[in-house]
Amino acid sequence: MSLSDMTHNYGANTLYDAVFGVHSKSNKTFLYTEQGEVSYAAFTGMTNKLAHALSHAGLQAGERVAVQAKKSVMQLALYAATIKAGGVYLPLNTSYTAHELDYFISNAKASIVIVDDAAKDAVTPIADAAGATLLTLNADETGSLVSAADGQSDQFEAVPRGPEDLGAILYTSGTTGRSKGAMLCHRNLLSNTQVLEQTWQFTSDDTLLHMLPIYHTHGLFVACNLLAMVGGSMIFLTHFDAERALHWMPKATSMMGVPTFYTRLLAETMFTSDISRHMRLFISGSAPLLAATHIAFEDRTGHRILERYGMTETNMSTSNPYQNERRAGTVGMPLPGVTIRLADDTGKVVSKGEIGIIELCGDNVFTGYWEMPEKTAESFRDDGFFITGDMAREDEDGYITIVGRDKDLIISGGLNIYPKEIEGLIDAHDGVTESAVIGVPHPDFGEGVVAILVADDSVTAEAVMAGISDKLAKFKQPKRILFVDALPRNTMGKVQKAVMRTEHEEMFS
Repeated sequence: MSLSDMTHNYGANTLYDAVFGVHSKSNKTFLYTEQGEVSYAAFTGMTNKLAHALSHAGLQAGERVAVQAKKSVMQLALYAATIKAGGVYLPLNTSYTAHELDYFISNAKASIVIVDDAAKDAVTPIADAAGATLLTLNADETGSLVSAADGQSDQFEAVPRGPEDLGAILYTSGTTGRSKGAMLCHRNLLSNTQVLEQTWQFTSDDTLLHMLPIYHTHGLFVACNLLAMVGGSMIFLTHFDAERALHWMPKATSMMGVPTFYTRLLAETMFTSDISRHMRLFISGSAPLLAATHIAFEDRTGHRILERYGMTETNMSTSNPYQNERRAGTVGMPLPGVTIRLADDTGKVVSKGEIGIIELCGDNVFTGYWEMPEKTAESFRDDGFFITGDMAREDEDGYITIVGRDKDLIISGGLNIYPKEIEGLIDAHDGVTESAVIGVPHPDFGEGVVAILVADDSVTAEAVMAGISDKLAKFKQPKRILFVDALPRNTMGKVQKAVMRTEHEEMFS
C-alpha cells in the first residue's frame, strides 16, 4: 500500500478507529506499569466506560475537554475516550497554575474540565465562569470522573468524526500576547503516526520505554499513538527516573526522550552497552541534542541516537534516517509527505548552505490557531506553507541543522518558554523598571531561564520570585535573577538579548 493510500484509508472515527480500534479486542499487553499490566482489551473497556461518562456529562461532538491531570493509565484512556466520544482533547501541562488555566479553559470554551482533586477548589470558579462541567482525576486513578465511569458499559460505539474534524487543541505560547491554540485535525494526527511507523520501522514486536509527560505532542501523539496503532507495548512510567529506566530497559526495544534523559543516563555508571543490548532505537527531540552527547552515548552503548524535529503545530516534520547515517547536530531530512524550504523573512528561498527560516507544508501541519484568524494568516504563506520561526541550514546531502530561532523562545527540559509572559509579570512588580528574560546553556535542561532586571534598591530576587511563583509554572520560573543598571540596546533602542546570552553563556557551566 502506498503512503498516499495508507494515509487516506479512514474509518468512521478517523483517529480512534486507526489508532486504538484496530487492536481493541487483543489480550496482548499494551501497557506495563509499576502496578501491573494492562491489555489492549482492558484498555478498551476502560476507554468505553470513560466515553460513556463524558457523554453523560453532556459532551457533544466537537466540544473541548480540557485535562490537567497527572500521568496515569486512566488519563491515557481519557484521551482515547474523548476522541471516541467525538470530543476535542485539550491536554494541559501539570505545572500550570490556576491563573494560567483560567485563560486556556475560557479561551477554548471547554465544555468539560478535568483536574486533580487538589486543584478542584481553585479551578471550580474558573469552570463555573466558562459554563463547563468540572470532574476530577487523580494520579491513583480515583476521582469523580472515575466514579462516573464505574458501572458504565464497557461497550461504546464511536461517534463518527472525519479527517478534517478537530481531534485536539494544543496551546503554544506566543512571543507577544496570549497563548495560541493550535488546532490539530484527525488527518494531521493520523497521517503523522502512519509516516513515523514507516520511517522508524515500529512493529507489534516493539516495546517502548515511555517516561515522557502526556500533555504534549512528543509524549502523547508521537509515542502513544504510534505504539497503539502498530499493536506494540509501552513501559508506561509516570516520569523519568534514571534508576527505574535502567531497571526496565532490558525489557524494552526502543525509547523516546528529551536530551535531559540521555545526559542523566550517561551520568549513571550502570548504564552500559550490556543493559541496552536489547534496544534497537533511541530517539531524541523537543530540544537540540549536543554533539558531545551523541558521541558519549555511542561510545558507551554502541547506539547512535536518532534526532528528529517537530513542534506543536506540525507534529514531526524531519528525522534522521533509520537505516543510513544519523548525523550528530542535525535533525535529518523531511519526512515522507512533508515539504520543507528555507527562506528569508520576505519568503525568498535561500540557497543550500545558507541560513533561512523553516517553512513547511504537509498533512501533518495544523489547520490554524483557535479563534485567531489574524494570527493564522500571519503564520502561513499564500501558497499554504507554514512559517515555523525556526532558523536552519541545509547541507548538500539534504540534512537540516537548526541554528536558532527568529523568536525569543527558550527550550528548557524539552518545554517551550516564551520570555514575554515572564517579563510581563516581572515588570508589574513594584520597583522594577524593565526586565529581559533569556535562555542560556544549561548542562541538564539544555537552556536555563535567566531574568535580568533594571530596578530600584528595594527590589530583591526573593521578592520577585515570590511575586511570580503562583502565576507561572515551575519550569518557566527563572533559575537566576540578575540586576543591572541598564539593558543593552542597539541604535534603534531594541534590547539586545543576543548580547546578554553571550555574556552569560557560561553561567551554568
